[in-house]
Amino acid sequence: MTRDRSPGMPRLAWIAPLLAVAFYGGATALGFTAHLAPGPVGIGLALLLFPVLFGAVFAAVHHAEVIAHRVGEPYGTLILTAAVTIIEVALIASVMLSGDANAATLARDTVYAVVMTVGTGLIGLCILIGGLRYREPRFRVAGAGTYLTVLIVLATLTLVLPNFTEKAPGPTYAPTQLAFVAAVTLLLYGAFLYIQTVRHRAYFITPATVPDRDVLPPPRHLTMSGGLLLVALAAVVLLSKKFAVVVELGRLAVGAPPQVTGLFVAILVLLPEAIAAIAAARNDALQTSLNLALGSALATIGMTFPAAAIVALSLGQPLVLGLEPSGMVLLALTMLVSTLTFATGRTHVLHGLVHLVIFATFLFLAFQP
Repeated sequence: MTRDRSPGMPRLAWIAPLLAVAFYGGATALGFTAHLAPGPVGIGLALLLFPVLFGAVFAAVHHAEVIAHRVGEPYGTLILTAAVTIIEVALIASVMLSGDANAATLARDTVYAVVMTVGTGLIGLCILIGGLRYREPRFRVAGAGTYLTVLIVLATLTLVLPNFTEKAPGPTYAPTQLAFVAAVTLLLYGAFLYIQTVRHRAYFITPATVPDRDVLPPPRHLTMSGGLLLVALAAVVLLSKKFAVVVELGRLAVGAPPQVTGLFVAILVLLPEAIAAIAAARNDALQTSLNLALGSALATIGMTFPAAAIVALSLGQPLVLGLEPSGMVLLALTMLVSTLTFATGRTHVLHGLVHLVIFATFLFLAFQP
């Protein structure tokens, strides 16, 4: 019989989700949005929102990791990816339904920011950490190649091709084009999930990712983590709209371009996977880092874009998709460099630095287009 040597649940893991739900109820009763004008109530609520929201995000990370450790790879990373995608879809859909001035471009800005943050910032940091600690971290070329193949196609269909179609003016799709691209996006992402979890599961796992059966969480921890994960995700979804309001007001205060809002939304929704991916890189599990990072980028396009398309088609709202020329150049550069980085099955610190330089350029141009 296997001994239970798993650690107990940290207090923050169950306090943070409940505190976030309570904060949402209290902030809503006080008229959170209405009191965001300069004043003690608005400033106090805005300052409290950040630690409460990030506490819920970190709690979601913990509970998703407990479940992921139990079920093993690649299903474990899929749980966390699905959780993060739920947050992102809920946030973008809520902003679009609210009729916000930036609603037409938020989906594009968020998807682009996620792809660039993952493909350059997060992957670059994981490779750099792994290279500094383990010299040449290894991964499966077949798995990384599968991720990149699907990601290049989906990114091109959603962020580049709308600039060159003729039926609709501007960087948008006509309704029939939008419906077609949303359908093939879902189809391709579904096929990828089948390959990842059934047909070629071995492409995405390494011996290091096999769970240690001596330290698996007991069933009661698994049940509690499942319930608290749902509570944490619900809290994050509910508070995300309020977070977007605070970010938008902050952006206006400093005079930053509208795409900065999408960048901050991307950072928020990527936090759970970023924490887990960096931890995996520190433990010489770069394959797990790639599963988390590239999986989140694929899920963002594969699930967020169709959801945004459905909302836009249902409400008859415009959906601006095509990137500016500078964005297309950076996206193409990211895909090219990623293809070279993942060509041999091993990486080193220079690969990580190259990705981070591209990420720094992306950040600079986000504030100084």
